[in-house]
Amino acid sequence: MYVGQLSGKEIDFVARRGDEVIYVQVAVQISSEETYEREFGNLKLIKDNYPKYVVTMDPNVGLIHDSGIVACSARQFLLDFI
Repeated sequence: MYVGQLSGKEIDFVARRGDEVIYVQVAVQISSEETYEREFGNLKLIKDNYPKYVVTMDPNVGLIHDSGIVACSARQFLLDFI
């Protein structure tokens, strides 16, 4: 696991296991358009087909899908996607 860089943008976590890769952005909340664009925008720059997630501490976020990127609460991420 490491912090990724792409075009001067930071990807919070890049996890590799063998041939598997996942990208994870972390935000306390996704309540503003600025936060949404920052977290999703960095992941949208990645042009491969590995899973991409935005994880938030907001338990009421539900599931958001945008360009193949899944946003969910930290609890849901740990229970369902890992």
